[in-house]
Amino acid sequence: MSLTIAQRLDRLKVRTAELAHWRDRQSLAIDGWTFDGEPIAHHQDWPHRNGTVRFAAKATAPQDWPLEQIRLQLDLGGESLLTLRYPDGEAETFGLDPYHQEFPIKGRDFQIATESVARFPFGEPNRTPKLNRARLIWLDEAVHRLHLLLQQIGEAADILGGHEVVPHLIDAAERALRSLDWPSDTSAYISRTSGAAMQQKIWELPELQDNPAGLSEAQSASAAAAYDELLAQLKELQKRFPQNGELLLTGHAHIDLAWLWPYGETRRKMRRTFNTALSLMERSDDFRFNQSTAQYYAQIEEDDPELLERIKKKVIEGKWETVGGMWVEPDTNMPTGESLVRQVLYGQRYFEKHFGLRHSVCWLPDCFGFSGALPQILQLGGIDSFFTIKVNWSESNHIPSDLFWWKGLDGSKVLTHTFDNPMQGYNGFVQPDCFVLTWKNFRGKTQHDTSLLAVGYGDGGGGVTPEMVEREVQLRDFPAIPKARWGTVRGFYEKAHRTAKEKELPVWDGEIYLELHRATLTSQSGVKRKHRQAERALITAETLASLAHMLGAAKPRSLEADWRVVLKNEFHDILPGSSIREVYVDAERELDGVIDNAKAEQVRSVTTLLAHLPAGGVTDALFVVNPSLSPRPLTTTLSDGTVLASADSVAPLSVAVFDRKAIRPAGLLKADSHQLENEFLSVVIGKDGAVSSLVHKATGREAIEGAANQLWVYPADKPRNWDAWDVDADYAEKGVRLDQPESITLVEEGPHRAAIRVINRYRNSTVTQLYVLTANARRLDIETTIDWHDRRTLLRTLSPVAVRSRTATFECAFGVVERQTHTNTSWEQAMFEAAAHRFVDLSEPGFGVALLNNAKYGHNARGNVIGMSLVRSPIYPDPLADEGEQSFTYALMPHEDAWYDGGVLSEAIDLNQPLVSMEASGLAAGTLSPLGVEGIPVAFSGLKPAEEGEGLVLRLYEPAGRRGHLSLTLPSGWQTSGPLNILEEPIERTGPADIMPFEIRTWKLQRT
Repeated sequence: MSLTIAQRLDRLKVRTAELAHWRDRQSLAIDGWTFDGEPIAHHQDWPHRNGTVRFAAKATAPQDWPLEQIRLQLDLGGESLLTLRYPDGEAETFGLDPYHQEFPIKGRDFQIATESVARFPFGEPNRTPKLNRARLIWLDEAVHRLHLLLQQIGEAADILGGHEVVPHLIDAAERALRSLDWPSDTSAYISRTSGAAMQQKIWELPELQDNPAGLSEAQSASAAAAYDELLAQLKELQKRFPQNGELLLTGHAHIDLAWLWPYGETRRKMRRTFNTALSLMERSDDFRFNQSTAQYYAQIEEDDPELLERIKKKVIEGKWETVGGMWVEPDTNMPTGESLVRQVLYGQRYFEKHFGLRHSVCWLPDCFGFSGALPQILQLGGIDSFFTIKVNWSESNHIPSDLFWWKGLDGSKVLTHTFDNPMQGYNGFVQPDCFVLTWKNFRGKTQHDTSLLAVGYGDGGGGVTPEMVEREVQLRDFPAIPKARWGTVRGFYEKAHRTAKEKELPVWDGEIYLELHRATLTSQSGVKRKHRQAERALITAETLASLAHMLGAAKPRSLEADWRVVLKNEFHDILPGSSIREVYVDAERELDGVIDNAKAEQVRSVTTLLAHLPAGGVTDALFVVNPSLSPRPLTTTLSDGTVLASADSVAPLSVAVFDRKAIRPAGLLKADSHQLENEFLSVVIGKDGAVSSLVHKATGREAIEGAANQLWVYPADKPRNWDAWDVDADYAEKGVRLDQPESITLVEEGPHRAAIRVINRYRNSTVTQLYVLTANARRLDIETTIDWHDRRTLLRTLSPVAVRSRTATFECAFGVVERQTHTNTSWEQAMFEAAAHRFVDLSEPGFGVALLNNAKYGHNARGNVIGMSLVRSPIYPDPLADEGEQSFTYALMPHEDAWYDGGVLSEAIDLNQPLVSMEASGLAAGTLSPLGVEGIPVAFSGLKPAEEGEGLVLRLYEPAGRRGHLSLTLPSGWQTSGPLNILEEPIERTGPADIMPFEIRTWKLQRT
């Protein structure tokens, strides 16, 4: 009877599966195991599963087994770092996990030692760990190779479907199977196949042999002959049906720095994965492996310096490729521009110091969208290429190209590639179906002849398996499928750049917004708040120390060690809020340490600055430093908690001394239980606890429409997937407005500051807000303390404003991005939550309203309503995310003109980094400005000690999309270098103006 191709393929798979039961000729159990020094038997439960445990045993392989065909098989019940030690002192280390359980040996006698955890690769606990398997096998290589080849033929036939080559593939496989001389002895056969799924369903199996016989020499020889003949037939078929397409394979092991496991476990994952990759390199000259993240190598440098030296040798040999050029693979939506600069600066410097090279490819496969500032930062860091695959996760709309120029805010471009592998993405497999689908999905094939494919188990690490290396060799001879060879990421992009010179590639202009994982802008707001504080504290500490240096103090010390902590916690599963609770306990503790260190450094710098100021007769002095490029009204809090808000101004990047006796509040501040008013604003708080009126007195305009700062709770924040990552678009269909406050109370009434306190409750949670107006304020601050005890709810603030505009302005790293306020298209509908840094502004000609914040990122602007997410409480992977108390501030600010002329950025800076002040005595009143910036308004990024040699490095950027004249004024005896890149090296600059739209400019300042 004639069978269909599908039926024959099913039969082929069944018959192929039989071969797996005969892979070993003989086996030998390894006994005598110890668990933390105590005996443990096969199949025995672990005595405990706390922390890291140690297994140990000795093994001796039979003398009549060929050494090169002996394999050690282990399944100890978790993940392990496995070390085999031989009598001559040689040792080899591997990673042991569910995908790596079979290992070659180098001698017949050896000791086995492990560091093991009762966890699976994705952090799941193994709650009943056992010593499941420990044995030596004599591998029947002929059967092993034939089984793998037949398996790949079945996979190829499956994916090629109706291709003309499929019947030929099945014919060849069937002939190979028919040529086998196969055993049939009842007892051995039943014992060998007893583990098959079909046999395991039998009510009761007969008695089984412990060590059933394998193939005879003749039977094994028939398998070897069948393999050779089958391979020859594949080569012949390849002549008739050539391989179609080309993939460059890069071995990979995406290791999340922390996610469903704490960082301490990542340190073990690194050692396991890296040792596995090295073991594969020792046995294959073709295999290539890439690993990003300077933090990982720095950690290995501490934990296992010998391992790092072995990696360095493979880097020199060209087998191990360090990629990325960044300190970690960070989130790019939330870090400030200066943080992203430090990712590249410290990453490139580390790679150059330890491996003798810099990177030209930014490797960010798994981040949740990409800031439009990134192309310029990369270009200024020596990186001209970019890789991700996360854009393929967007659910509604897709970037129409997968090999394209990505153009940033300023017009800088990086060559970008993303492959679409539907089989585990960047954790790809070496197998025909993976190859065919990845090539099929490559839209750039008409312009470039090769796509990239990263293969190897990842996220939880592990990487490439020996089978993957074997598969690649076999697949070289297959017909019809894409050609695939190991290579380097750098090599792929070098070839792609050559194509880009010859052909016009598509361009994607601006941010790359991911239409998924929008809740990562809000989840775990505690770590986001501390990260913002740590960034600002470090930038300010460096700035104060640098200003002191310009006034005569010693060169500041480097704060790189603290920056590394901040950069580490910008990792794309830490800062976005998608990790387990243990990660956030560590992250917040580490960031608290950075904040404490940076503030202590600020105090030291202020003390140093005081010592370099002229003495005088002011006995009750207030010393103030403005660490920004905006003139700031004098608002500060004294050591006793007293708030001062005067009409005095503090010049940009200046130090000023005021006589406290002469400081007066700026104008008249009025307050009662529902109203606050100063020279600039008139505010009314309604009975619902929201802002019912906000009048901008200079224009006489009412800034809001209805009620601003409406607090809404959405109790159905239950995404269909990815609990901590996602907020579904229908969250707003069920909302509860908090408009019945428990109390509205005037709690402060000037003369420098007035405040009305509003307390709202929702079920088990409390929201306490202070509406604060200082005497000199151009904004209404809303100081917020949330005590949250409700799960899977989202709290947002909504502010309808009296402005009509089709676009809203969202601050991002090194600039702003304009987003539509309407939902005409699917692209705009999908952008219902998007990132903003310190402000979102909605303006029409002549007037606008901004929402400022000092700790939040998730925003939207729909019609005339500006929204901001305040807290959400998912239950996975941290059931207690944002449980308890947190405090932050946001503000409403009406203004004249556009945001960039209306002082929005200055107020956002002031909210996030108040003036630095200290009470002093014996000084002369006045102002010193060591550094002046004149010309077009620009924004301050950083002022820091140079990485090499003497001097300081100043970084500014244009924040609004304008161009113009710019000049620096330095103290006598100081000079400015020419333009630098962010690696602090001279560059040629060709811009027609001193600074161009959204341009980042860097200079070195040093004594003459």
